[in-house]
This record gives sequence, C-alpha cells and structure tokens, in this order.
Amino acid sequence: MANKNMQNHSASKTTDPVSITLTDRLFDTLQRAIVEGEIPSGSKISEPELARRHGVSRGSLREAIGRLEARKLVKRKPNLGARVVTLSYEQLIEIFQIREALEGMAARLAAQNMSDQEIEALQALLEAHGEQIEEQHGLAYFQKQGDLDFHYRIVQGSKNRQLIGLLCDDLYHLLRMYRYQFGMRSKRSRQAYDEHHYLLNAIVARDGEMAELLMRQHIRSSRRNVESMLLETF
Repeated sequence: MANKNMQNHSASKTTDPVSITLTDRLFDTLQRAIVEGEIPSGSKISEPELARRHGVSRGSLREAIGRLEARKLVKRKPNLGARVVTLSYEQLIEIFQIREALEGMAARLAAQNMSDQEIEALQALLEAHGEQIEEQHGLAYFQKQGDLDFHYRIVQGSKNRQLIGLLCDDLYHLLRMYRYQFGMRSKRSRQAYDEHHYLLNAIVARDGEMAELLMRQHIRSSRRNVESMLLETF
C-alpha cells in the first residue's frame, strides 16, 4: 500500500506543471545567487529559511538543491546538511588545466564545424561584449550564461556532444561561479576581450590549429591571473 501511495505521489508530482515550474524557478534563482556570490562559497544552506523566503515547500526546495548538487555547486553530507561548494587552490587550478585542453579542442572543432550563420552570430555577440566593457570602463568583463557566453558558443559550435556535456553541463556553472567572483575584480578585462577577438579571427579563417593554440593561450593567461589572485587569498 505504501509503495502504491508513493507511486501515486510521484506520478502526480511529475504531471503537475505548476510544481515543475516552481522548482525550475527556484533552481534558477538559487543557482544565480550562488554563481554571483549572494550565497557565498562554503556557506550552509538553511532549508527552513530558504523555504520561508521563497514561499515553497521543503520538497520543492530539496529537489532544487539536488539539482544544484548535480551541477557541483552544492555538496551534501549526512547529518550536516548542504553547503555551497568551496574549491581548494589545487582543485581550481586542475579545472583550469582541464579547460585548457578541452576548450582548445573545442575551438579547433568549432573552426571546422560552425556554420557561417553561427560565426556571424558569434561576431555580433563579441561586439556586444565590447560595448559592455566600454560601459564598465574596462574594469569588468563578465558574460551572461548560455548563448550569451562567448566560450559556451564555441563549445556548442564544436558539434561534439561529449565535449558539450563536459564543458556546458558538468563544469560550466562551477566555473562561472569563480569566473564571476574573480572576473568582477580582474584587471584583465580588455586583454581577455582582445584575446577573444584573435580567437574569433582564427575561427572566421577556418584555421582550427590556430584557434586551438589561441584558446589554450587565453585560458592559460586566465589561470595565471586567477593563481595570482588566489595566492593573495589563501
């Protein structure tokens, strides 16, 4: 009987569009708060407080937290609850090393596989980023997520599903958290933007070898910048 009730509960939950929309909205809100540092790294997530603040059930909240855990933004421990993830210096540098290799490959494939229309859209995106940097007087260069992110577009343009899964799902939002928190106070904004332009030129020229080289150099420079900032922190 208990199993039957559980099945009925599960079925009603999955077919309730209001519940699904509410959980999605909560997930997006919490993800943005973590990425932008509103909920800081290492902080404990209080389920009762968040449920009250957002006016949701504990069930919806737990589902959203579970999705954040799958995105590697939250870590749960038995009897200790959930906390926003904190990466050590070594872990963060390891992720940058992975990015250098995989995004370099993605850039090479993007130069070969992106359509002319996709490349034109990438050019338009970079022009918009240039306007944003000017508005910030060169003091910040942080891209919105998904299709508004230059790196995300290139990975998608690789057309390699395995790369897309690794870089746009498994590591993407965790890296965004650190890119946001360091990028907002980095002096590398204009340099990073120029590096994006050189990379775009290689993609326009369909020069996969050069695109890979430039992407690897770009991420290596970002890593060195973060290393110097982290050494001041740890």
